[in-house]
Amino acid sequence: MTLRRLLLAAALTLPLAAPAAVQAQGTIRIGMTAADIPLTHGQPDQGFEGNRFTGFPLFDPLIAWDLSRADRPTPLTAGLALDWKVDEADKTRWVLTLRRGVKFHDGSDFTADAVVWNVRKVLDRDAPHYDPRQVGLTATRMPALRRAEKVDDYTVALITAEPDSFLPYNLTNLFMASPAHWQKLREAAPNAEAAWNAFAASPSGTGPFRMTRFVPRERAEYARFDGYWGEKAKAERIILLPIPEANARTAALLSGQVDWIEAPAPDAVPQLRARGMAITQNLQPHFWPWQPCFAGDSPLKDVRVRRALNLAVDRDGMKQLLGGFMVPAVGTVQPGHPWWGNPSFQIRTDKAEARRLLAEAGYTAQRPLTLKVQISASGSGQMQPLQMNEFIQQELKGVGVNVEFDVVDWNTLFTNWRRGCTDASARGAHATNVSISAMDPFFAMARFYDSRMAPPTSNNWGFFNDPKFDEMIRVARNSFDPAARDAALARLHAAAVDEALFIWFAHDVAPRAMSPRIKGYVQPQSWFVDLRLPFVQ
Repeated sequence: MTLRRLLLAAALTLPLAAPAAVQAQGTIRIGMTAADIPLTHGQPDQGFEGNRFTGFPLFDPLIAWDLSRADRPTPLTAGLALDWKVDEADKTRWVLTLRRGVKFHDGSDFTADAVVWNVRKVLDRDAPHYDPRQVGLTATRMPALRRAEKVDDYTVALITAEPDSFLPYNLTNLFMASPAHWQKLREAAPNAEAAWNAFAASPSGTGPFRMTRFVPRERAEYARFDGYWGEKAKAERIILLPIPEANARTAALLSGQVDWIEAPAPDAVPQLRARGMAITQNLQPHFWPWQPCFAGDSPLKDVRVRRALNLAVDRDGMKQLLGGFMVPAVGTVQPGHPWWGNPSFQIRTDKAEARRLLAEAGYTAQRPLTLKVQISASGSGQMQPLQMNEFIQQELKGVGVNVEFDVVDWNTLFTNWRRGCTDASARGAHATNVSISAMDPFFAMARFYDSRMAPPTSNNWGFFNDPKFDEMIRVARNSFDPAARDAALARLHAAAVDEALFIWFAHDVAPRAMSPRIKGYVQPQSWFVDLRLPFVQ
């Protein structure tokens, strides 16, 4: 039985339909790729699908992404902070001016005290509200941040361990939860963990939606927050339904159980279009790779092997498998991007050269290379992981490489990603298959190539360690002029491609299928979407 059939059998046991009784005018029902509702404590899990569906809608960050347009790369914009600047006299200090008049869902005020409280919940082990569950979901995304200091009620200073020009990007991942609401729940709870559990069941953020119902592994329901400080949401309600299997999601849309699905099954797209469904896509800064292990006796420590794997796969064939819903990846970013640089190693399909490199590294028909890769069956930005990995498996078999998969659920894969390839959770894997956002320089490159970002600090899962890369990252972090930073990042990216530090396969185009009743939706060049914009007509 194939991997797809095994996982389909499990997926069909999950709840799909939203009962007719909960539908109302202005309600959008979304079929997610995740197998569970992401955490609603304030720092979501489930990767960036968590940020997309329980982060931005319920909680605002200090600095946000402008998701209002489809025709340009997505820029940073003011969120709960109106502006931010580094202190020229001390570049480990950033000063943020906060938005006034913002209310949390519980009616309490958003001030500098709330920012300090939210930073302490993930960085200060002595804080009474410190929550270990939120630490790994936050600290690894902003490892230089050390503390927050109140300057006045609407000004806050953020202190970093070293000069870090990447911090404004990092802050898009720090969501603001209500200290007053948590404290009220803590008074009736036996401990902080129980208070956070109660908070998750009735969260209070400043976002455009508030949660009205939560059923783990089944659904989350939101209502528009009419007290929102910014542009109000057009939809009255949002219902999130976890449907991790692509065929099950597609069936749910075709049967009218949902109005919108993430990552439809590619072979069902003609049927969806024939039924009047809108299929949206847009190139987003996101790549789908294998991340190698550089520790122990991993064969991927050899650059010849990594280059061979990059040359052995027909990415155009993969694109055809996905119904056209991908762009072949020849690096973390595409040629022409400000961070592209000028790599000398050209990623392409060249099976003869792949075989030559493997033979040079000592792998032949008599001594074939065998790899183990940890993958997921679905999940945030994972596209169609079973089909894609089976395709790669067959492509690599053609050059004499045998691949074994360790299939785990998405949240387990994401958790294991923070533990590293030497941890027992890797189960001997030589590579992991976690899709990656390339919207900001830390997420795209620095957390993988900096030796200091090895677990548990961040996502250098493979324990890559090269002083030359550490120095290039230091230069980029210390470049506060955008042009100089782009130039430093271009040198870093070119070096990473030359060393084949990933096995790059695809850039996602974020395919979604929607009922024709959905209006106002914008597909930005981003992993995220602005759920304030769509509505049901």
